[in-house]
Amino acid sequence: MSSSIITALLWSAALSSGLIAGVYFAFSGFIMQAFNKIDAAQSIAAMNAINKTILHSLFMPLFFGSSIISVLLIIVAFVQWNEAGTVLILLAGVVYFIGMFACTVVFNVPLNNALARLDSNSANAPHVWSHYLTTWTNWNHLRTVSSLITCVLCIWFLSNY
Repeated sequence: MSSSIITALLWSAALSSGLIAGVYFAFSGFIMQAFNKIDAAQSIAAMNAINKTILHSLFMPLFFGSSIISVLLIIVAFVQWNEAGTVLILLAGVVYFIGMFACTVVFNVPLNNALARLDSNSANAPHVWSHYLTTWTNWNHLRTVSSLITCVLCIWFLSNY
């Protein structure tokens, strides 16, 4: 595989995972904390609005594109296994795919779907919101860190090999 293709792939991975890390950081850093300071029904409505809006935003091509890039990094690592630094490429792809993509699909999306079905005026809505807030945010921390690690690994490889 051409070194220019690998370089382009690594820069694409670094930039896309960095952008994704920033989005997730915003949620972990202050958005979810702000939602926790307002009424549960308002928080539920706001989060449901975000979840609905994000599906039709530029975030989705970035999300899926960066996930595809992570799989390509894994493939490149196996194809180029005897090359220097290949372990970094493999780690970048695996960390991103598992920590960002799989975590989102297995944990965050089902939580979002359950929240969308919740009647925000029901008696148990505050309890459900509290559980959602804690659980969703904890998984989001993993997505944030995984995305950031991938960004750093790609830049490290690009600057050292």
